[in-house]
Amino acid sequence: MHVLAALVGLILVFVVLRDAFETIVLPRRVSGRLRVSKIFYQVSWKPWAAVGRQMRAGEQREAYLSTYGPISLLVLIGLWGAILITGFALLLWATGFDFPSVITAIYVSGWTFTTLGIGDFAPKTDLARLVTVAEAGMGFAFLAVVISYLPVLYQGFSRRETTISMLDEWAGSPPSAGDLLRRAIAAGEVNELIPLMGTWEQWTAELLESHLSYQVLCYFRSQHENQSWVAALTAILDFSALWQAGKATGRTWQARRVYAMGRHALGDLSQVLRAAPKFDVPDRLTEPELAALVEAMSSAGMAVDADAFRDRLKKLRKGYEPYAAALAQELLMDLPPWMPLAARQDNWETTAWEGAAPGESLH
Repeated sequence: MHVLAALVGLILVFVVLRDAFETIVLPRRVSGRLRVSKIFYQVSWKPWAAVGRQMRAGEQREAYLSTYGPISLLVLIGLWGAILITGFALLLWATGFDFPSVITAIYVSGWTFTTLGIGDFAPKTDLARLVTVAEAGMGFAFLAVVISYLPVLYQGFSRRETTISMLDEWAGSPPSAGDLLRRAIAAGEVNELIPLMGTWEQWTAELLESHLSYQVLCYFRSQHENQSWVAALTAILDFSALWQAGKATGRTWQARRVYAMGRHALGDLSQVLRAAPKFDVPDRLTEPELAALVEAMSSAGMAVDADAFRDRLKKLRKGYEPYAAALAQELLMDLPPWMPLAARQDNWETTAWEGAAPGESLH
């Protein structure tokens, strides 16, 4: 029994330490199946999301869903600690501690792991003393790494949200490719759209790197209910597809680059979140919206053949929309419109104290 307990304890400690290392320290995607964090997010998100789907879309549902990311992170850290304490409790018992009950074993392991050092039980053998010291050192190191992990997560979230917030005035709330183009044309700043796509190429690369390394960031939601990283990324991919299909200025390399980076991000993140691409969802781009896009481009002096434009755009959309739809459904984040036909307000035009009159807009 002592040998079996020691073996089980070693397995528990090894699994958790490996998972914590791969989740916190290792800056790359890990595909191992026996991972506490992977199983935890698969098991916990589904019932949480199921409750969210039963709620009416709006601020209350968004507030509920926004709590999952922070809460799941704290629960995961506690789960890691609980498994480590249990594993070391088995090791302590197997190596010479004389515990009267299981609860006592977990109690002694707990105060050793957290370095409290109460000392009402003492190891009886040299091997037990060695395990006690190892657990105390492990607990100290584990807590230090976890504490250093939290600022890294916040920095990744903050960088993501800063750029999303800046998109509000560029492309509306929620962002849309059509509004982005329409506003640039109205301001006479179409050339500004090329460096904007460069900024979003960099943002998308950072999003891919941070969210593959730290999966929990995928569940962290934006400040406003009509904003999300999925909607922002999809809107930029919509615009890059629009720019390529319309050959707006004859220069499409930047648009192709951001398209490739965005498709890469959507594909990899949908795989990590086990969100299979959706090829049978309703078409997001209606005929009136398509006509409005063509009209906007024509008004800016861009020679657009409507039929050729439609065909090129359809082909480009097939490369990313199924993955965007899968992530939107999995995370309960709405996809953005292509071209809003009615007047709407941006987030910066309203406050929590008062809003503009219905239908009033500064655009």
